[in-house]
Amino acid sequence: MSPPPSILIIGAGELGTAILTALLTHPSRPPTTTIALLRRPSTLTPPPTPETTRLTSLGITLEPGDFVNDPIPSLATTFSKYHTVIQASGFGLPPGTQSRVTSAVLQAGVKRYFPWQFGLDYPSIGKGSDQDLFDEMLSVREKLAAQDSTRWTVVTTGLFMSFLFEKGFGVVDVEGRKVMALGGWENRVTVTTAGDIGRAVAECVYVPDGTEDRVVYVAGDTVSYGEVAEVLERVLGGEWERGFLGVEEAGEEVRRKPGDGMVKYRSVFAAGKGTAWEVERTMNFERGMKMVGLEEYVKGGMKG
Repeated sequence: MSPPPSILIIGAGELGTAILTALLTHPSRPPTTTIALLRRPSTLTPPPTPETTRLTSLGITLEPGDFVNDPIPSLATTFSKYHTVIQASGFGLPPGTQSRVTSAVLQAGVKRYFPWQFGLDYPSIGKGSDQDLFDEMLSVREKLAAQDSTRWTVVTTGLFMSFLFEKGFGVVDVEGRKVMALGGWENRVTVTTAGDIGRAVAECVYVPDGTEDRVVYVAGDTVSYGEVAEVLERVLGGEWERGFLGVEEAGEEVRRKPGDGMVKYRSVFAAGKGTAWEVERTMNFERGMKMVGLEEYVKGGMKG
């Protein structure tokens, strides 16, 4: 498959911005490839905002559309203008959003699609986990596997590195100097920065050999919760309080708070299935792409 003539990115958050940057700067980007970003029409009304001006100055086309609320046929019409569509928005969306975007992509006849799957090894977790949003991830994969018109690539990245330090997630509280193991100190988790995920996506887009119609694994680092604590103590110094959330306790927490998404995430990570894989089995390792490890991330001020 040749590099695409046109690309549409859905989502301008942490990941969408990282992917956009990587697509613009990748050394294999053909000069003729156009890159567009889907934006809600309300954000494109005059006068232009500083962000709109910045994006257009980079040569980015701003495509009006609302992937949450537009009817599927309308989205399909928008998507049909593009060879490759990358769904880079996934947090805090109404249930069913990823399925409807995928339906619009297939209806549009898009040549290549990167669905929102930037996370765990969902088949290893299976349907019916405590995090019910993961069932939709598996349904999207089933929908893609059942057709052969649109080539697809699932980029499996593990936990966003920044999310590991999200206080609400409950693993690391930098200000409170606390670190908690989910399921056991020996349990492992794969983590990757948003910037490195963006680089991996751009690599799959522009150098697609062997990445079509398959799952591509990526990892910045794979560490145990014990190693997370050791890195924090070594790099940031001082005393760190250690806590522990067992599998049964995590499951009970889900039953007490069935509407709390963070609680559901913690339960899945405590179970430890599909949350980690060896760096040596990743595309970035195979292609010699250096990525940010946990210790480097902490030393860099936990940014990137």
